Amino acid sequence: MTFETWLAFVAASAVLLVIPGPTILLVVSYALGRGWKVAAPVATGVALGDLTAMTLSMLGVGALLASSATLFTLLKWIGAAYLIWLGVKLWRAGTKLDTKARTDAGGAARMLGHAWLVTTLNPKSIVFFVAFLPQFLDPSRPFWPQMAVFEATFVTLAFANAFGYAILASRARRLASSERAIRAVNRAGGAALIAAGTAAVTMRAA
Repeated sequence: MTFETWLAFVAASAVLLVIPGPTILLVVSYALGRGWKVAAPVATGVALGDLTAMTLSMLGVGALLASSATLFTLLKWIGAAYLIWLGVKLWRAGTKLDTKARTDAGGAARMLGHAWLVTTLNPKSIVFFVAFLPQFLDPSRPFWPQMAVFEATFVTLAFANAFGYAILASRARRLASSERAIRAVNRAGGAALIAAGTAAVTMRAA
């Protein structure tokens, strides 16, 4: 892959990770209830969960790429449409998030395992990776080296994002319950997803 493609992947991944989803809500709930010390274990669990879901997803994409270039191209078109649909859905989302503080007992290992399970077993994660990653793959280049780079990059960003959310949530509890802030995040994230999907379609139509 080219350096420009990698940078585009980094930028798109960063935007997508910042958008609050089930995993981030779990991170925030732990941080609200137990403070900044949860940041490392829950962020590690999120990163491992994304690694698991991403690997499972890309094994399927790799098999599809090897079997049919036409089907792979079709998957990329479907992926672009999926990104746009996610963006519209997020733009129209409500202003409230379920960020109730978690004060239940449990050590670092339990929190790590919980974050890993929530991230891995969320069916939307695998669907998302199948739709998102093919936008950046070059069918003319070896699949596995590209996969290794994308996985390492995304997992690193996922850890940093979850860690950052935990720290911010532990220090800014009012922001987590601010409808204005939530609305702004939802609309900004929705617009970014719509733009990403539209750009993917435009680049392939050119």
